[in-house]
Amino acid sequence: MRPNLVIVFPDQMRGQALGFLNEDPVHTPNLDRFAAESLVFPQAVSNYPVCSPYRAMLMTGKYSHANKVISNCTSNSEPFGSELQKSDVCWSDVLKQQGYSLGYIGKWHLDSPREPYIDCYNNKGDTKWNDWCSPDRRHGFDYWYSYGTYDRHMKPMYWDNDAKRDEYHFVDQWGPEHEADKAIAYIENQGGRLRDPDKPFALVVSMNPPHGGNFYPEKYRGPYEGKSDADLLVRPNVDKSGKTKMSKYALSQIRHYFAMITGVDEQFGRILDSLEKAGIKDNTIVLFTADHGNCVGTHDLQTKNNQFEESMRIPFILRWPEKITPRHDDLLISVPDVYPTLLDMMGLKDQLPDSLEGESLADVVLTGEGRRPSSQLYLKIRYDSAAHGRRGVRTLSHKLVYKLIPGGSLETELSDLRKDPYERKNVAADKAEIVAALTEKELVPWLKKTNDPWLRHISNDED
Repeated sequence: MRPNLVIVFPDQMRGQALGFLNEDPVHTPNLDRFAAESLVFPQAVSNYPVCSPYRAMLMTGKYSHANKVISNCTSNSEPFGSELQKSDVCWSDVLKQQGYSLGYIGKWHLDSPREPYIDCYNNKGDTKWNDWCSPDRRHGFDYWYSYGTYDRHMKPMYWDNDAKRDEYHFVDQWGPEHEADKAIAYIENQGGRLRDPDKPFALVVSMNPPHGGNFYPEKYRGPYEGKSDADLLVRPNVDKSGKTKMSKYALSQIRHYFAMITGVDEQFGRILDSLEKAGIKDNTIVLFTADHGNCVGTHDLQTKNNQFEESMRIPFILRWPEKITPRHDDLLISVPDVYPTLLDMMGLKDQLPDSLEGESLADVVLTGEGRRPSSQLYLKIRYDSAAHGRRGVRTLSHKLVYKLIPGGSLETELSDLRKDPYERKNVAADKAEIVAALTEKELVPWLKKTNDPWLRHISNDED
């Protein structure tokens, strides 16, 4: 039988927040144990570090201009068609065609809210965020326990598999714990009620925490007792003085952020244990990752949607016992690469659609050998003007970002990631030759590959 696939990804968990990396002082014993059995990609990034664009890249294997999700799916972006297209062939569609059972649990956030808007917390303001995903838009997932986006984690809301748009319900349980319960039930599959026991399965568990809102069980603060808020802010690019608005924010939020990650870690550990108990650990590929990171005050920024490492870098830990050698590898993997890489690993390379923009890195995953990307694309796009915003590239040594400012001029930022890993100095003015080389050899080819209208701002050659 082909391998099972389990993908678990929390929302807004930065790549530095893994205990075994010794970067952030965060308590993640289950992820530490899992990483010791797995392939770890510490240089994995979210190419467009925002919720919906990441999810669309993950599902379609295409960058934002091709999959049309150029911003978060909200009532503001709905008139511009920014949502997952029914016509796209997602990896889940391919697995469905190949006889897999498919389950999706948790946050989806790939549909634009439409009137009449669902009456819930995330739809109270001028911008509406949450909506139901109709069965014809679920891309092969036959078990569905999900919602669009909802940020009250101690009383989350869901639509069951057969629920209609107005038949959502609320649960008096912390979201990740409830979703782990549902995932464990799906894996155990008592009486064959949730999936066909004679078929391989693919399961996605999309947890909302540590995304905003300090809603979590108090027990997860335990590992941080005895440490001050300033003790937890170990990164030198965050102000710990408590004298500025953003410094006060960072000091007030970092404990909550780490506590929620510790909670996610515990629930992920429960899912891992269920795979072992069910006797299917060896034939199940497990990927733990995240949609983007979180600044929590670094660079005087609150959350994500910027080019800094705390926003872009994400966890990427991949286990397939006896198939993948546990190790750390600095592969520059991008989000659209995940779809072709996983399906190639699963023996389905000949089923990959020609439309994919990501590339299979299965050879590197399975053998450590093979072609390696030289850079990763960075995107920030205005939903009302796709040719504007920011574009950039990240390599192992540098990060180059262009910002289009009002009037049409460009602002250039270059970070030397080896000499200045916390990105505290813009060296673009002093390193013109590096800026030129990265632009010509890395960024322009990326923009051409992805048919980005932004190309005209830095190149006279658009052919």
